[in-house]
Amino acid sequence: MPSASLRIRNVLYYMFLVAFGLVMLYPLLWLLLASVKPSNEIFASAKLWPSQFVFSSYVKGWVGTGQMGFADFTLNSFMLVVPVVVFTLISSLLVAYGFARFTFPLKKLFFYAMISVLMLPGSVVIIPRYLLFRDLGWINTYLPFIVPALFATSSFFVFMFIQFFRGLPKELDESAIIDGCGSLKILLYILMPLCKPAIISATIFQFIWTWNDFFDQLIYINSVTKYTVSLGLRMSLDTSTHVEWNQLLAMSIIAILPCVIVFFVSQKYFVEGIATTGLKG
Repeated sequence: MPSASLRIRNVLYYMFLVAFGLVMLYPLLWLLLASVKPSNEIFASAKLWPSQFVFSSYVKGWVGTGQMGFADFTLNSFMLVVPVVVFTLISSLLVAYGFARFTFPLKKLFFYAMISVLMLPGSVVIIPRYLLFRDLGWINTYLPFIVPALFATSSFFVFMFIQFFRGLPKELDESAIIDGCGSLKILLYILMPLCKPAIISATIFQFIWTWNDFFDQLIYINSVTKYTVSLGLRMSLDTSTHVEWNQLLAMSIIAILPCVIVFFVSQKYFVEGIATTGLKG
């Protein structure tokens, strides 16, 4: 039986965690309840609970007031995010596999260059990237996001996969070679199934980062017909003298749902991937 002092300490510990959790969840709770308040009540009162529930804010916000509705912005976001996530995973896995399992000239130099890019502030390359994409005619398209993903430009994910591959014993590769497998088959049928936690972790990170990205999308996308969720929400504040705040907040709830769903569906593998990446077998 635990002692009285240990029980009291455990109770205080859990009370602290509950209080801390409530503090962290309060902004999300406020956002959720404010989305069903009348628009004129959101900032007029400090009460958290609405005087009446206005669920029509979700319907009106989804339909929108102009030619483009929130359904169009959501579809545009998926058209941008899904290729970026898929191509990032494929290219990063291939490059990481090369670094982790093969020996080639200037390997250390390329690896150090990749690490240096990882440490380079993103603000340094904003202007050169914009000038390059402008000269290629890619402005107001999704190509500035999709094409770099094809060439493993996300050094963070390449390094993460390298560390995971290094934690897998090379005897697996040797056994597969004896059975007649080539390099590509070893990657597809031996290493990738073992890397599932790392792959899912990278998927979650890239999905959330790309979905929530505002700055890059604001730079490269000019046409309203190609606006994503983040740009569509910002446009709602720019184009109207009277902002329907409950509709805007309702669409903010809708905007974060894909990220929340992706995270909780893959939470088990995400935690496992973070816990095991970089550990030697």
